[in-house]
Amino acid sequence: MTVDLNADYASAGFGGKLTFGQRPALLIVDVVMAYLDPASPLYAGVEDALASNVRLAAAARAVGVPVIFTNISYEPGGIDGGMFFRKVPALKAFEQGSPAGTFPPELQPLPGELVVSKKYPSAFFGTSLASTLHAARFDTLLITGFSTSGCVRASALDALCHGFAPFVVREACGDRDARPQEQNLFDMAAKMAEVVGEAEAIALMGDRPV
Repeated sequence: MTVDLNADYASAGFGGKLTFGQRPALLIVDVVMAYLDPASPLYAGVEDALASNVRLAAAARAVGVPVIFTNISYEPGGIDGGMFFRKVPALKAFEQGSPAGTFPPELQPLPGELVVSKKYPSAFFGTSLASTLHAARFDTLLITGFSTSGCVRASALDALCHGFAPFVVREACGDRDARPQEQNLFDMAAKMAEVVGEAEAIALMGDRPV
C-alpha cells in the first residue's frame, strides 16, 4: 500500500503554518564558487538556483528588504573547523584565500550589506547573527542557498529556535542530487519552516507593510 506522506504527516500533527512577519530579511547561505565551479569537488550543478538568488536579491533590494550573505572560511589546516572539518574533508576548499569561498560575479554583497563568515553548517552557530537580527527587530527570514540538506536546513532550524519565522525558497536552494533536495524540503516544511516558491517569496516581500 502506498502511503500519502502529506496526509500521514498532517494527521500526525505536523505542518502547522507560520506567519510571514512585517520585518523580513533575505538570508543567502553560502552561495559561493565552491558549488558553482565545475572544477571544484563540491560542484553541485546549481546554476538555476543561483539565477533564482540573483532575482530574489534584486527584488529584496528594490523593496528595502535587507540582504544578508554567509560564507565559510577556515584557518589553514582547519583548526577552527572542529569535528565538521574532520567529517567533511572537502571543506578544505574553504581555507582562507581559496577562490572557492568567493561570491559569484552575479551575486555580490553591496556596500553596507551584512556578510556572516561561519565555520559550521548553521548561519547562527558561533556567529552574532541572532543578536544582530533581534537588535534590529527582524521577525522573518527568507532562506536560500547551498546546500539544502546541509547549511540551509541547519540555518532554518536555528532560525526557528531563535524565534524567527523561516521561509525557505524552493527554487533558490540547491543540492548535489534531487533526492536529498526534495526529501529535505519536505521535512523542513513539515517540521521547521515554510517552503515557498520564488514568485511567492517576491510577492511576500512586496506585500508587507512599509
